Amino acid sequence: MLNMSQINNIREMHQSGYKITEIAKEIKKDEKTVRKYLNQENFSPQPPSKGMGKPSILDPYKETIQSWLEEDKKSWHKQRHTAKRIHDRLVAEVYGYQCSYQSVQRYIRKSRIEQREQRAIQELVWNPGEAQVDFGEADFDEHSERIRKKYLVVSFPYSNNGYTQVFGGETSECVCQGLVDIFTYIGGVPPVLVFDNATGVGRRIGEVVREAELFRRLRAHYNFSVRFCNPDSGNEKGNVETKVGYDRRNLFVPVPAYESIEEFNRGLLEKHKIKAKEPHYKKLQPIHQLFEEDKKALLSLPRLPFDVCRYEYIKADGYGKVRLDDRHNYSTCPEYGGMEVLAAIRAHTIEILDKNNRILVTHTRQFGIKRTDNCDYRTSLAVLMRNVGAWKNSGVRELVPPALREVMDNQARTQLQETVRVMHLLSKTYSFETAIAALEEGLRINRVNFCDAAVLAARISGYGLDTAPENGPDLSSYDVLMRGGGSYDQIS
Repeated sequence: MLNMSQINNIREMHQSGYKITEIAKEIKKDEKTVRKYLNQENFSPQPPSKGMGKPSILDPYKETIQSWLEEDKKSWHKQRHTAKRIHDRLVAEVYGYQCSYQSVQRYIRKSRIEQREQRAIQELVWNPGEAQVDFGEADFDEHSERIRKKYLVVSFPYSNNGYTQVFGGETSECVCQGLVDIFTYIGGVPPVLVFDNATGVGRRIGEVVREAELFRRLRAHYNFSVRFCNPDSGNEKGNVETKVGYDRRNLFVPVPAYESIEEFNRGLLEKHKIKAKEPHYKKLQPIHQLFEEDKKALLSLPRLPFDVCRYEYIKADGYGKVRLDDRHNYSTCPEYGGMEVLAAIRAHTIEILDKNNRILVTHTRQFGIKRTDNCDYRTSLAVLMRNVGAWKNSGVRELVPPALREVMDNQARTQLQETVRVMHLLSKTYSFETAIAALEEGLRINRVNFCDAAVLAARISGYGLDTAPENGPDLSSYDVLMRGGGSYDQIS
């Protein structure tokens, strides 16, 4: 193929009177070539074409390779064929295969580029009220300990507004609690929620998503629709993915510190008002103004709130402890050892219920891959009361303040049993902390019987020991009457 300079030279020579044979001899090309470019009428630029190229030694095996790549679409993206794995399988399974790894690598790279081109990204249109949901990950200082936690983000693509809540994991309880808290805060429910995958709200099997029971109940309660993105189609929820990164950089730098995650989450909802003052990156209107259109499209909140809780019967071990998530242990009561107990599983807590469905003990819920052992020794007071000989080695002793612990250590068995009994009864009526405070005050004023301790506990629980009593009604007229110095008319 001649370049344009050569072609122009041929045509100019012909115009100058040269014959075809002379031109061919001069430029050392075939006469047919010269004649071809002299007869050509259209020299307009044409779209380039790569053509089919030369036959490849890999051609006999491409159908097999494509079948494996097609099967990969049904598998988790971390368990799909690499070029190396395909080459190794061809060597092991296909008779006569002698191609190099590099030829397979080039073919796989080209195939995946073509697949991405076929899935051309298009800008999606989002209506007011529609929302996207995803999780991010960041470090937090919880009770002075640095822990990596998850945070749920709900974004509204129409206005580019969004809200965030922090949790220990991505369980259905965490997703549902985050959605409920955000729905309540904004005063409505998005008609459509788009999720990246089934994490937390269900389980994806091939193309089918089986929703978790708790999430199904949440959907029915709030009456919203749900849509799951296609696998490897992040563009379908690009707004929330951007919001996940934005929140990490702007809300969680420097690393936040807190004592109560629930209180921290309430503050996070308020912090999004700062972002809402900014203009939309395309529409150039303030985000909070555009969000008013989102709010108009929201569904109304139901009359009754949704209790985000999953109930599960779990068999306790010999010490009365139950295990959740295969590695997190929570105490119940020693007398429940070997028995089934009912656990109320929530996003932030685990509640152990008694046979009347009353809360026996509440534990902070644990997450992560490390084994944990969560004990609330207050639940063993009833057993300790019957066997006070175990006092010196009991977990309850470690919870008692040093001054009270020293007194109880030196009590005779009958006295110790009575002190533990008072502690047990007051804990059931008020709380363990109130019972301890009442016993401490009783020891200080030398009143340790149950009646005195109960009065002290009631004062502590009601208005505190340091609060001065109210004056009450004026009874001086009754005093005069009782002394015989007045009449009933004076009282009235």
